[in-house]
Amino acid sequence: MASWNSIPLEITYQVFGWIAFLSWAIAGYPQIILNFRRKSVVGLNFDFVVLNITKHSSYLIYNATLYFSSTVQKQYYEKYGFDEMIPVAANDVAFSTHAVILTLVVLCQIAIYERGDQTVSKISLSIVAVVWSIAGVCFFIALPTHSWLWLISVFNLIQVSMTIIKYTPQAFMNFKRKNTDGYSIGGVLLDFSGGIANYAQMTVQSIDQNSWVNFSGNIGKLLLAFVSILFDLIFMSQHFLLYGAGRAIIPSKTSEEKEALIKSDNHPVLENV
Repeated sequence: MASWNSIPLEITYQVFGWIAFLSWAIAGYPQIILNFRRKSVVGLNFDFVVLNITKHSSYLIYNATLYFSSTVQKQYYEKYGFDEMIPVAANDVAFSTHAVILTLVVLCQIAIYERGDQTVSKISLSIVAVVWSIAGVCFFIALPTHSWLWLISVFNLIQVSMTIIKYTPQAFMNFKRKNTDGYSIGGVLLDFSGGIANYAQMTVQSIDQNSWVNFSGNIGKLLLAFVSILFDLIFMSQHFLLYGAGRAIIPSKTSEEKEALIKSDNHPVLENV
């Protein structure tokens, strides 16, 4: 098993790792707080949340197994070399565990808060069903030969695929509505910061070990950060450049509607009509 060559780099690695954890962990709270304050989940794409729970669950299975299982670690060393380091850190396990919990909270909010006419699409439900069916088949394939590293690598690829898929409905919804109301930009900014810190952590490990195997050995973490950063840039562009919160296109009122509002006791002051 490899060890650190530089104490400062090891400390830097841990710092970047926990910065990534805090950024990604806190990123989930602005949406939860926004839903709570509005008592509504209108504007939050339900497909995004359903796909997200599958994504985070798959990532948790990968991280926790590779971090805690000596059997899987042995298989990793046999594949990539005993002079390499395990590419999963404690902050990775903490992040994925925390993310599963927060996503379950959002699902509860969807169940109890006002949601308009929004529903989970049959396409998303079908995707989730297919993904877990594939995972089940892969488990029985790995069982006879105890190919556990291969199996958790499948879960790692699942989480990458779900990351790509999950952001698409929200991006399309923003585009279709021409606004970002109901979707927290604060979470996007924190998610972006987490992706940058994640790359920095992996780079520090590679510099210390003089090897880039930790990138190829954990391709899921590499692609996770890349996809997250890419979509975060899209969401930031939609919010700050294209649409922005509160820029929804609202049909202008007729003169009769304006007059009725002015005379109404429920509208003593009429602004921006």
